[in-house]
Amino acid sequence: MFSRLNLLARHLSRPLPNYLHHSAARASMASERSKKMIHTAACLIIGDEVLGGKTVDTNSAWFAKYCFSLGIALQRVEVIADDEAEIIEAARRMSARYDFVVTSGGIGPTHDDITYQSIARAFDLPLVLHEGALEKMKRLSRPHPGQMNFSWEEDTPARRAKMRMIELPYDKALPDSDQVLFAADDLWVPINVVNGNLHILPGIPRLFEKMLTGLKPALLPRLTDPEGKGVHRVLFSTPMPESEVAGYLTELAGRVKGKGVNVGSYPRWGKSRNTVTLVGRDKEFMEGLVPEVEENVKGKRIQVEGEDDSDGGDKDA
Repeated sequence: MFSRLNLLARHLSRPLPNYLHHSAARASMASERSKKMIHTAACLIIGDEVLGGKTVDTNSAWFAKYCFSLGIALQRVEVIADDEAEIIEAARRMSARYDFVVTSGGIGPTHDDITYQSIARAFDLPLVLHEGALEKMKRLSRPHPGQMNFSWEEDTPARRAKMRMIELPYDKALPDSDQVLFAADDLWVPINVVNGNLHILPGIPRLFEKMLTGLKPALLPRLTDPEGKGVHRVLFSTPMPESEVAGYLTELAGRVKGKGVNVGSYPRWGKSRNTVTLVGRDKEFMEGLVPEVEENVKGKRIQVEGEDDSDGGDKDA
């Protein structure tokens, strides 16, 4: 009896968790993350329709080109289901590991659009109806032909579904301008920034591309290589099959790795020529390699892949 009383007394004597301190610390870390230099990126595609083959993902390919143009190293692309546990795990892991993270999909008005609520739970944040986004939605959105009698003044299922799209994960300890960004004057859809570096975007390619393009000016001050001017890609066309040049390319890759140059080899099925690439920042060093690579792959430098397909040559097998 006394042992149980002593155990209870010790438990009650422990200090209560300082939730206010936890919230302030989380906000401070998110604020730091939102201002640090951007070196790496990741892209999280969310949607059962992508995994099921109904929708073809083009957003990750577009984002890869976007990152390359800005000198950001895109290091990971994942496609996951509309599953809360998967979204929570991936959002936490990517936000912790990469400087700039974007998600695509799952922010519509229906029951299976669960990205906002899942990411809110991932970072212990409430969902908050954003008044600025609501005002823009009312001003810019147009009634669907099947909803001509829609009214913002009536509490209807359609109105609640629309407002669900602007109930955002929100940290009240952070400035609104760090969390909700409007990338274009003619769009009401916000870029919701969570944990300082995770940017929630729609899956519709036209919107995804337009919003990231609009975000670009805000990213430039945080880039070590604005506009990607220090990232170079040199293309070579070769009539040789990959197996014939593999030994040389392996040796070359080992030799130039220390200079930050990556060597790539890309077969072009059904075409007469394959492609070899050099990608890196040391332009002078890479230019110096051109004659050597041309000689060893029995090819030539090109500007655009496929520009010399009519030249003939043996097809890759």
